[in-house]
Amino acid sequence: MDRSTDPGAWVEKLISDFIDHSPDNTLANQAGDKAFGHPLVGFARGDDPLFEAYKDHVGPFHLTPRELWSQTFPGEKVEPSDLTVICWILPHIPATKADNRRQTFFPAERWARGRIYGEEVNRKLRQHVVAALQAAGHQALAPQLSPLWRMHMSPEFGFASSWSERHAAYAAGLGTFGLCDGLITPVGKAMRVGSVVARIRIEPTPRPYDHHRQYCLFFNHGVCQRCVDRCPAGAITEAGKDKQKCLAHLKPVTSDYVQANYGFDGYGCGLCQTGVPCESRIPVPDDG
Repeated sequence: MDRSTDPGAWVEKLISDFIDHSPDNTLANQAGDKAFGHPLVGFARGDDPLFEAYKDHVGPFHLTPRELWSQTFPGEKVEPSDLTVICWILPHIPATKADNRRQTFFPAERWARGRIYGEEVNRKLRQHVVAALQAAGHQALAPQLSPLWRMHMSPEFGFASSWSERHAAYAAGLGTFGLCDGLITPVGKAMRVGSVVARIRIEPTPRPYDHHRQYCLFFNHGVCQRCVDRCPAGAITEAGKDKQKCLAHLKPVTSDYVQANYGFDGYGCGLCQTGVPCESRIPVPDDG
């Protein structure tokens, strides 16, 4: 793949090859399962107006690509248009989704492993992409691994962070938000998200939607609400997601259960991401 003539295809192959072939893509279980299936990749320009809009929508603490860059590399001048936000979607394997689909209160073991060991895969992928870009002469950073990444309290949304990978993926044309706040993508909502900001110009991925809730059946057709029924903590209603209730279920309820029953330090839930029409695809009205 010639990165000079098609840098987007080069980066996409870099990410896909890691997930498809690296032994690091593992649930670390006796079955030797991979954590994730073939990824989706999307790109957003560093000067996309959405990143400035997030400062109003999420909070003033939400960093733009240029702010991340200037604080990470203070000696390097850069225009936002010189930056590309690289995003990917890592879908859970079918066995993980099937296991969790059968659960009604606690997470399945594969799902809990996907949350803990799967995020370790995601961390290694971020590092891999940054290292490969830098080796090719393109400075890069992974916001999630940066000391600039911090949790904040949003007056409107509660828990929030200085860089949201789901919002970056929305900007990169990869999905829209559902009633439970999960990102509904072409491979569904049962997935994890990653991102890297790089000094490289890649054609942005077109956004095939008009607004941030377009793929959710409830917001667009008034049907479904399966995620409401699936939530064991009662954290999801027509008004949206109560992050405090969700967190209280994750820790200590699921963390104690995972330790006692699966034998590792972890937590998870994901019931609102499985057993729902948007688990593995963009739903259609008949799914409601």
